[in-house]
Amino acid sequence: MNPVIFNIGNYELRWYSVLIAIAVIIGYVLIVSESRRFKIKKEFMFNMMFWTLIFAIIGARLYYVAFNLEYYRTNVLEIFQIWKGGLAIHGALLFGAITIIIYCKKYKVRVGKILDIIVPALLLGQAIGRWGNFFNSEAYGSIVSYQQLVNMKIIPQFIIDNMFINGSYHLPMFYFESLWCLLGFFLSLFLRRRKYIKDGQLVAFYMMWYSVARFVIETFRTDALLFNGIRVARVVSVLMFIIGLIIQFIQSRKPKLDELYNKAEEEVRF
Repeated sequence: MNPVIFNIGNYELRWYSVLIAIAVIIGYVLIVSESRRFKIKKEFMFNMMFWTLIFAIIGARLYYVAFNLEYYRTNVLEIFQIWKGGLAIHGALLFGAITIIIYCKKYKVRVGKILDIIVPALLLGQAIGRWGNFFNSEAYGSIVSYQQLVNMKIIPQFIIDNMFINGSYHLPMFYFESLWCLLGFFLSLFLRRRKYIKDGQLVAFYMMWYSVARFVIETFRTDALLFNGIRVARVVSVLMFIIGLIIQFIQSRKPKLDELYNKAEEEVRF
């Protein structure tokens, strides 16, 4: 699989970059569309998402580099070559969430509401973005036989053909994660229309939903980030699941009509 779409002189356009850009654009459209229901000004959402995207990318790269220091110590300039891959979703989530919290606190906007608005777009963005890993021939899993891939029935033939990497067929973990995030996207659209769902419960759903899949996926990935031999993403997934469970428990214990996600709000002024 060729990761480059085309070259013009020394410039190359990669599938990874294009897919990330598509995910961001679609995600932004979804976020703005939902925020209109709550009279949140477009300017507020645009500026917040602008800074969130910047710091999320920085966080995703720093997180990845931090667990690959041995390599980047001798290849320092490659730290800035993010178009070749090497963005860790957990780093993006951490830095992105911190940016949103700070921004919302500054303008006295309810953090839970804003994070909930973002959840469906985030899941769809992850589903799209994972295909960048496909074109970069990364985020694949354990060695399997060709027939095992065929027998799974849910893997398209073109994916099976391109999972022949370094002389062996591999599990397409990027594909499984993409499907899981896509299913989570549709579920989140359904959940946020429930009458009594509260602020923060969509975030809790996301944290638990994604963590379950990522914990399992990390068992099979061959390029997992390690710390003293421990798969970092599995530890982070456990922590995320616990935090999501706590948020869900706290919000579900509150009075039925308190902090409703779908409750009409006064206009958020920017």
